[in-house]
Amino acid sequence: MNRQQKEQIVVDLRQMMTEAQATFLVNYKGLTVASLQQLRRTLHTGGNKLRVAKATLMQKAAQDIAGAPSFSESFKDQVGLVFAKSDVSGAAKQLMAFAKDNQLLQVIAGFYETRVLGPEELKFLASLPSRDVLIAQMLGTLQAPMTSTVRILYMLIARLVIVLKEIEKKQAGNQ
Repeated sequence: MNRQQKEQIVVDLRQMMTEAQATFLVNYKGLTVASLQQLRRTLHTGGNKLRVAKATLMQKAAQDIAGAPSFSESFKDQVGLVFAKSDVSGAAKQLMAFAKDNQLLQVIAGFYETRVLGPEELKFLASLPSRDVLIAQMLGTLQAPMTSTVRILYMLIARLVIVLKEIEKKQAGNQ
């Protein structure tokens, strides 16, 4: 690989890190090519990407990104970067599930909003519901008071109608 190709890889990695909402560092040492391809396909279904490059190129790519130099300290051995563009918890779930099935894959660290995440924080992130579910829960919470108010107003109107019907019956019975 010549110098221009290496520089292009560094530029591509830097761009992917800045565009992604989160970046995860995985150690894939010992995985077969078929397993690595399966991981790529699994991640691709969620809109995520796995990128493998030399650790030194990854370190150069992370130099100018805020908070990333501390993340790049873990770039050792055979590591790859997983870029989560939209659903961070979904990507973490996919990685943790794949690591559970394939003991050789290790999720080492994560990088989210200029913060380095350790293994425990990654497990917590993977336990969160997906972005769509969180949005639906929030909308349900916002909608609940309005729904209750409408239901109470409906019951008041229904009771008023029942009272008016009873008054009408009484007046019809007195005549």
